[in-house]
Amino acid sequence: MVKRVIEVLSREFSNVHQAALLLGVAAFLSQMLGLVRDRLLANIIGPSTNLDIYYSAFRIPDFLFVSVASLVSITVLIPFIVDALNNDSESKEKARLLFSNIFTVFLLLITFVSFIVWIFLPKIIPFVTPGFFGEELRQVIIVSRIMLLQPILLGLSNLFGSITQLYKRFFVWAIAPLFYNLGVIFGIIFFYKSFGVVGLAFGVVIGAFMHLLIQLPVLFKYNFVPKISSPKVWKETGKVFLLSIPRTIGLSCNSIAEIAIISLATTFTVGSVSVYQLSFNMESFPITIIGLSYSVAVFPLLASLWKKGDHQKYLEYVSNVARQIIFWSLPIISLFVVLRAHIVRVVLGSGNFSWTHTRLVAASLALFTLAVIGQGMIHLFVRAYYAKGDTYKPLFVNILSASFIILSAHLLSSLFASNHTFRYFIESLLRVVDVPGTEVLMLPLAYSIGSLINAFVLIILFSRDMKMYGFNIKPIARTFLYSFGASCFIGLGAYMTLNIFVPLYDQSTFIGILLQGIVAGLVGTSVGLIILKLLKSQELDSAYVSIRKKFWKTEVVSDAQNPGL
Repeated sequence: MVKRVIEVLSREFSNVHQAALLLGVAAFLSQMLGLVRDRLLANIIGPSTNLDIYYSAFRIPDFLFVSVASLVSITVLIPFIVDALNNDSESKEKARLLFSNIFTVFLLLITFVSFIVWIFLPKIIPFVTPGFFGEELRQVIIVSRIMLLQPILLGLSNLFGSITQLYKRFFVWAIAPLFYNLGVIFGIIFFYKSFGVVGLAFGVVIGAFMHLLIQLPVLFKYNFVPKISSPKVWKETGKVFLLSIPRTIGLSCNSIAEIAIISLATTFTVGSVSVYQLSFNMESFPITIIGLSYSVAVFPLLASLWKKGDHQKYLEYVSNVARQIIFWSLPIISLFVVLRAHIVRVVLGSGNFSWTHTRLVAASLALFTLAVIGQGMIHLFVRAYYAKGDTYKPLFVNILSASFIILSAHLLSSLFASNHTFRYFIESLLRVVDVPGTEVLMLPLAYSIGSLINAFVLIILFSRDMKMYGFNIKPIARTFLYSFGASCFIGLGAYMTLNIFVPLYDQSTFIGILLQGIVAGLVGTSVGLIILKLLKSQELDSAYVSIRKKFWKTEVVSDAQNPGL
């Protein structure tokens, strides 16, 4: 039985399209569980002080994860293991030793830093949550201390994930978040009633442990289970950590920006942190399924192609994946903006989550959705840089983006509070004029603008750096224009369908709202497909061929034969 489980979890997917499809399906299932998690939180707790405490308590553990655990990130570690790993037994042993050394150093480092943070947490938290006092502040400290186990467990899982991706066992890597969400859901259902917010923290730790546990079968299969190594050989890990520093600083900047946003949200109306985080989680759904899935699937191949000196093929894959991300992201942005209230109501609308909460989260989601395409492109082009060993340019761009997010969040919040015309314009545009707590909308707006700037600068830099190898941005621009045009028709079709079918469905029921959203989405999508077919979209044809090969078992063309993925 155990052997069979290992075989299933170790199945290889060598074609990028197939791997991306697999990752997308697994990510979809994981994100669906994430929506179930958020629905339970919204239903049982609702946007309130307790939920604000829960989300705020993540900030320091998350910062610890990105500032320490990213030192052994998959994107940095894979090229080193690829370089050490050849077909002979000697090189494999060398790769295993390197992996054990990194495991040992990382485990000691993350444990030590977590212990230090645990001690000084009562001094740190007041700066992170300036809007909390007394019992609220004490609860955040307690919950944060429990959650400090999360960066240790997820950091190790992230380290082990480098082996699962190296051997293209994407299924394991893709379903790990699913098990994480199961643990969190377990905590919500069984622990919250007895232990309150502390019980939610226990669920987070259980989820992180399950995230780690699912990685082990692949490590056993390829004999990559790490061992505690001697300090005499730790010096070999220096290059890995040194190369990881720029990426770590870049991710830390993003985490600092998130801390700054949550810090600002704690000074707003009660429930603002919850509104921000719930809408952020929903925006992550398409990013994970599209941008992250494609980027993760293509990264090992990009690293291998650059190492071989096949720059032309490397650029072909970058260009084609960028076009796929754009092709799928823009229609989703259109549908999310038009159907935002239906999506939020269906996903979160029950129990302690009121219609007022729905409108506010829906408005926040609309602003967050603007970042979907930006975040997808960031995932790709950052990995494209890492695949060729360049971690400094993404660092500088991340610093710029994070700084802009923090600055614009404060400036937009001040403008929103002081300028009645600007406030009325935003509230009218998003249909929340009579809803309290709309100041929180400035936070997702700042985040989206910063993400788009980050993506734009990365693409421009990459184009200039790769010009000598013949990189052409025109196909990407063409796909953007085609997909943008089709997306406008998708949004228009969905919007008109909503107006036509409003009288036919009871909007006071879950089924009525769900059916109205589904019909509008299907009509809008059909209109978009017709437009793309008339425009003879290459991405549409590529998607059709890939799905047909996968489900109708026609002859599969290898990636080498089909650079278009």
